[in-house]
Amino acid sequence: MCILAPVGYAQLEDTIARIKPSVVGIGTYQKMNSPPITFKGTGFVVGDGLHVVTNAHVIPEALDLDKMEKHVVITGQDNKPELRDATIISIDRAHDIALLKISGAAMPVIRLGESETVREGKKMAYTGFPIGMILGFYPVTHQAIISSITPIIRPAHNSTQLDAKLIRQLQSPFLVFQLDGVAYPGNSGSPLYDPNTGLVYGIINMVYVKGSKEAALSAPSGISYAIPGKYIVNLLKQFNVPNQ
Repeated sequence: MCILAPVGYAQLEDTIARIKPSVVGIGTYQKMNSPPITFKGTGFVVGDGLHVVTNAHVIPEALDLDKMEKHVVITGQDNKPELRDATIISIDRAHDIALLKISGAAMPVIRLGESETVREGKKMAYTGFPIGMILGFYPVTHQAIISSITPIIRPAHNSTQLDAKLIRQLQSPFLVFQLDGVAYPGNSGSPLYDPNTGLVYGIINMVYVKGSKEAALSAPSGISYAIPGKYIVNLLKQFNVPNQ
């Protein structure tokens, strides 16, 4: 055990170094605002280096076009972020994922693994911006295990617990990854990856899933959730974006 532990940590250190250049912030930019950048969540670069995946719920439903507000992807580090204009390619609201295309030169990409092969107990890591840009623009990494592979929603005990959103999810339920690690709203859209290989198997979700799974609880739990990566793969295939 004493011999193997340092090797595992070295692998994670190397993996984080490879992952971080592909992890970006998702936000909006409006020159006259103070600050001009509004941070919404995390995303990561896939495919040809010009496409970014994030959660659908971090994308604003509307922009203030009169004030020239626009979608941006935030790269760089510290308090000097670099901005890339972003265009929405597609939003899959059923699985709460969105695909964006960014301006500029291609960025380093993250490869997607086969999420169907993931088993309970698998060790994972996720990197994102849990508190946004409040303390500077630095990616933060956490570790967790897949503690359960569970339906996105618990059936309601009676009709008073149902609303339109829950009814839609009950009509087409799917399995999500439950994690024993703590994530925060700014982590929404973070890649969930193998700490040794860096292959992404899911995308952290802190609003859509949590609101469904824990709607019956009087206080939120400390667990987190992720959408399996197969739904990202399907979205990329639909728009002919390669999974490098």
